Amino acid sequence: MNYKKKKIKVGFTTGDINGIGIEIFLKVCSKKKLLDFFTPILFGSTKICFYYKKILNFEINNIREIKNFKEVVDYKINVFNIWKEDMKFESIKIHHPESGKLSILSLKKAVKALKEGKIDVLVTAPVNKKYMNFKNFSFIGHTEYLQNILEGESLMFMIHDILKIALVTNHLPLKRVSSELNTKKIIKSIKILRQSLIIDFAIEKPKIAVLGCNPHSSDNGLIGNEEKIKIKPAIDNLFQKQGWLVFGPYSSDSFFGNQSYLNFDAVLAMYHDQGLIPFKTITFNQGVNFTAGLSHIRTSPDHGVAYDIAKKGIANENSFEEAIFYAIKIFKNRKEYMKFSLSKLL
Repeated sequence: MNYKKKKIKVGFTTGDINGIGIEIFLKVCSKKKLLDFFTPILFGSTKICFYYKKILNFEINNIREIKNFKEVVDYKINVFNIWKEDMKFESIKIHHPESGKLSILSLKKAVKALKEGKIDVLVTAPVNKKYMNFKNFSFIGHTEYLQNILEGESLMFMIHDILKIALVTNHLPLKRVSSELNTKKIIKSIKILRQSLIIDFAIEKPKIAVLGCNPHSSDNGLIGNEEKIKIKPAIDNLFQKQGWLVFGPYSSDSFFGNQSYLNFDAVLAMYHDQGLIPFKTITFNQGVNFTAGLSHIRTSPDHGVAYDIAKKGIANENSFEEAIFYAIKIFKNRKEYMKFSLSKLL
């Protein structure tokens, strides 16, 4: 496909408007050479773009308001005005309820466009989950909302060229992790992970490492029994019965300490911090959060709203930029996979 003729349309949410989302969006989209590869569409407001342009002293001259998707133009920052233009963004402070309401509205509009095929992929800016807790939005975060709206079974998948980590459980209190784990759930997570590696990353025979749950992977049952009764049976089922390259359970401290992750295409962690701490430590400012297993593609940077550096012009846009190009790469890989699968049927 000639992407100069038909570029991939990348949709963007604003995230929390008091965070660094708009700043890193504008930083990336102001790099004109990058717009050779995609056409940006922001679901937010031209007013907030100009507000950030002014306070951060950005030299950007390609912000363009659009009212429908027929007006989308390449090499422009296309912006749908989904908020009232008389809104004074400078008056909406961090603890203002409007901050969460606006980020929800941006997300809903963007996901609707994604589902309807108006945009090809979606990149979401960081949000503060605390300020998104409204009666009409009862989801913990992006992943849970996307799972509810789009087709498929979602899997939180942190991706980077040298390390990919998926999670069996997402945003759970640590005390609930063990009760939420079971062999069926672990098998399902491995299946989604393996399918994503094949379809989204063009890895023909993925090699997957599965981490244990307890310290030292339970030391043969001395420290808990989740490995023996929940995790190992899942691995054995897929390795022995399916012939899949699934190994473990590994003790997570030594697994990352001795760089064993370099021997695998992906790693499956049992809970959030077990996977996210090593991932962010190893790939800081370059990692990407990908919602695998769904019918449509969504990525995001691997960091939060960063209120402490917001509106100072010093936010690092690398992870956000990587999120865009991983979304494009996955989109192209899915196209190629479908083309290959179709050719096998003919």
